[in-house]
Amino acid sequence: MTIVDNTWATPLYCQPLVLGADVVVHAATKYIGGHSDLLMGTITTTEAAWPAVRAAMHQYGMTTSPDDIALAHRGLRSMGARLRQHAATAMRLIEWLRAQPEVERVLYPALRDDPGHALWKRDMSGASGLFGIAMRPMARERFNALIDGLQLFGRGYSWGGYESLMIPAMPERSVVGIPSGGPLARISAGLEDPEDLIADLAAGFARLRA
Repeated sequence: MTIVDNTWATPLYCQPLVLGADVVVHAATKYIGGHSDLLMGTITTTEAAWPAVRAAMHQYGMTTSPDDIALAHRGLRSMGARLRQHAATAMRLIEWLRAQPEVERVLYPALRDDPGHALWKRDMSGASGLFGIAMRPMARERFNALIDGLQLFGRGYSWGGYESLMIPAMPERSVVGIPSGGPLARISAGLEDPEDLIADLAAGFARLRA
């Protein structure tokens, strides 16, 4: 039995059931909702897996309100347009970040030099706006100065909405192939103007260097 969390790719960019998965889950709170006002998840299964999933949902009393369904439906209508903007903004931020000497590597499978690029290209038709940055070794206070003073990037774990987010990733440096020593951060590129976001990051890197 194979269960796939497809939240990062969304149903638009990857269809795990076609690839042989039995169960697919999405945190609909994120890209499906898209507006940071929904708490919801989805489960999609093959015909063979459905009876057990349905029985479990009945036993746990899992239901979804009509209002939440309406919010998810609203989000689905704009998800294609939003994802294109999320990805374009992510690539613009990545281009800028890779030019900063403090950044050791950007973790984003759509990049040709990413360790997961071949798998991404094989199974997915697009990329969303969530990526990681591995920083070179530095004092924790310097990294905190970068994040704590950001004005446009919010701090939060439920990515996929209209607002850009940047947080420390925990546990740090748990990524295969990334040398230990420096902090790891996660960025969710939102729908703001990418040049405004870059200006916010530039001010953050100035604080780090100070």
